[in-house]
Amino acid sequence: MFIQSTDPAQPVLLCLHGGLPEYFMTDRYPTGLENDFTVVWWEQRGVGLSYRPGIPPETMTLEQFIADTLSVTDYLRNLFSKEKIYLMAHSGGTFIGLQAAARAPQVYFAYVGVAQMVHQLESERRAYEYMLRRFRQTGNGRMVRKLEAAPVTVTAGTPAAYLRLRDRSMHALGVGTTHDMTSVLRGVFWPSLRSPLYTPGEKARLWRGKLSSGVSALWDEMVTVNLADRVPELALPAYFFHGAYDYTVNYQLAQDYVAALKAPLKGFYTFDRSAHSPVMEEPQKARRIMRENVLAGTNDLADRGARRLAAGRVSAAVRRCRGGEAQGGVEEADYVGFPGTGRGCQALSVVGVRHYPHMHGSG
Repeated sequence: MFIQSTDPAQPVLLCLHGGLPEYFMTDRYPTGLENDFTVVWWEQRGVGLSYRPGIPPETMTLEQFIADTLSVTDYLRNLFSKEKIYLMAHSGGTFIGLQAAARAPQVYFAYVGVAQMVHQLESERRAYEYMLRRFRQTGNGRMVRKLEAAPVTVTAGTPAAYLRLRDRSMHALGVGTTHDMTSVLRGVFWPSLRSPLYTPGEKARLWRGKLSSGVSALWDEMVTVNLADRVPELALPAYFFHGAYDYTVNYQLAQDYVAALKAPLKGFYTFDRSAHSPVMEEPQKARRIMRENVLAGTNDLADRGARRLAAGRVSAAVRRCRGGEAQGGVEEADYVGFPGTGRGCQALSVVGVRHYPHMHGSG
């Protein structure tokens, strides 16, 4: 994991990535969140710093990912002497994060879902129809023929041929990682290889994990589960950020989910200039919401019609974390290891921990 903060006494924000760790992208898309939070960019089981060849496939399950998330949460609560922390999840990470928050609301002040998954198979069907329509409108017969040969349906699912076209097609249309990114190769792959944060071996493992394990290993389950049925209610404040141009995870499905969700306090926030990564694409707006709504326990900046207040304030549930000295750590079995540690973080043999006091500093 990478830890960013201007003051370790700040509230702790644990970030769950999607199919690929995202911290290296903050070089190009700085979020500024470290000015208000101690931000923990955790690289989950089977990917990035946590990737190891030969990870038993039977450990790559939803239950294990949720258990990992709760173990890391407890580790951070102990490390920074916090009663609770904040949980932010992005894309595929929201499939895990939402269920972790539902299972253990007592350890989080609030949940923040960025590009929240709901019913991913329906999301893919809508993305397929959108891309097919757009390519027909622009006269791209080659892409039309390829997509027509690999239809996405609720009954047949997501064909392998479609998945091979998916990222390239979305980025060509400005509905992929970011609205301004036209190529995964130029926008994600090459920046990851140029990043000074990883050794050459870690860069190779970053992509090996992306292709063979990590969150991607849950894809078959992600596309079959409807989280609207599984998690209709949360017992903690919940905030949802979504880019208007996002077809990687469907905007309308997320908006409908939030409208029906039961929670003590909730808010849905549209990022008008963003696709799939609103916290990086519109960082000033995201940081304002995090500071003025999430930390304050309100939702007055949410979209109109998306505000649902409980009868009373939930100040106790969203109060700012207390500062304090770290009191050691915990140890988790299998492929998540946390030896006892003090304030400073160190590189671990299983899960790398690196502490960055400032945006580009090291410690």
